[in-house]
Amino acid sequence: MPEGPEIRRAADRIARVLTGRRVLSVEFSIPDLARQGQALSGAHVVSVTPRSKALLIRFSTGVVLYSHNQLYGRWSVDRASKSPDPRRALRVSIFTKDHVARLYSATDIELLDEASLATHPYVAQLGLELLDGTTTVEDAVHQAHAAPFQRRALAGLLLDQRFYAGLGNYLRSEILYVAGLRHSDVLGHLSSQARTRLGETAYKLTHQAYRHRGVTNDLARAATLKAEGLSFGRYRHHVFDRASEACWRCGHLIERVDVSGRGIYFCRRCQNYPTSTSDLPRPRARSTPRARY
Repeated sequence: MPEGPEIRRAADRIARVLTGRRVLSVEFSIPDLARQGQALSGAHVVSVTPRSKALLIRFSTGVVLYSHNQLYGRWSVDRASKSPDPRRALRVSIFTKDHVARLYSATDIELLDEASLATHPYVAQLGLELLDGTTTVEDAVHQAHAAPFQRRALAGLLLDQRFYAGLGNYLRSEILYVAGLRHSDVLGHLSSQARTRLGETAYKLTHQAYRHRGVTNDLARAATLKAEGLSFGRYRHHVFDRASEACWRCGHLIERVDVSGRGIYFCRRCQNYPTSTSDLPRPRARSTPRARY
């Protein structure tokens, strides 16, 4: 599922071609929305903004197009003359004179007014938006010290959109690794310094992922690995999706554990987990080099 950084980059692409432009037509594959969409012809796009993993497109008529990509949704931006991708299910098309923004495969799509948006069951419960332009690292740290979250274990808390909006599975593992924390740690049991470190890491790593196409690894290390011929998927992260590969930092084998059906990846040594040898994973053959950085 796309996470906050991916949705923010999609919003940027769409905003560049839609914001301030007059809309020629908005076409929906959903009959109820198709009828409402006819009223948007001739309107202007006021803004395109992400909210956690949702995208909000506001029109001058006061209507807001809400969409959530879920697992398979994807936005594209093309010249208006380009035909849609026949391999994907087209849900929404927004045409201007020069461009078209298309949403494929998503099913969570609504047309709302501002009042309905404010009480929307997904939007209304969202917490601190780390990629919002007004959010600071101090805000992220304050959230990590906020009373309502102190009884929560980090594994579940970092996926709870009421805490940090926009975090998902890859950012959860990467934040815990960089902060040197364990998924089983309870927020309120951490020292004040550790909670501050969690907030700072969540803010900085989410912004790095946004600026660098989802790369959460050390940027100098990632550049070196890329130059050595590793694929994007292999140099992108510290630990996520790297089970049984060597930790770039210490050489210990990365492990995976499933929590509520979703995988968390971690380095037992760097994150101070118990080191019983009976808990260590068996290595798998991989072409990725051992830790050297």
